[in-house]
Amino acid sequence: MSRRARGQRRDFARTERVGELVRQIVAEELAREGDERLELVSITGVEVDNELEKAVVFYDVLDEDATDEVEAALWEIKGRLRSAVGRQAHIRRTPDLVFELDPSIAAGRRVEELLAGLDISDEDDAPSSDGADGPTA
Repeated sequence: MSRRARGQRRDFARTERVGELVRQIVAEELAREGDERLELVSITGVEVDNELEKAVVFYDVLDEDATDEVEAALWEIKGRLRSAVGRQAHIRRTPDLVFELDPSIAAGRRVEELLAGLDISDEDDAPSSDGADGPTA
């Protein structure tokens, strides 16, 4: 393996480790926050760029009607969260935090809605896996 390929793999693992560390710190800090708007927020993941300049913090809100309020609250405490990451992560550069609603959660909800809307017949109508309902020879 070339030196460059090894370096890229190491950087990838490093950004994953830093992302997970940032996720844990942000989640813990949100739990300590006294803001009621942030009580039903889950930090679902963090993606950090290779230079550690930017960390995209993905979140989900249990109450979909409160999404705008939660986003406003996150942006209000962004500086405190970044300071906490800087203090606790012990990394040379503290990334700028950017908050995004996790699109995978919304996509999962949409799939569940679609599946719930399907008209699925009883098991009696489905062919059995032993081939008993299939053609006979």
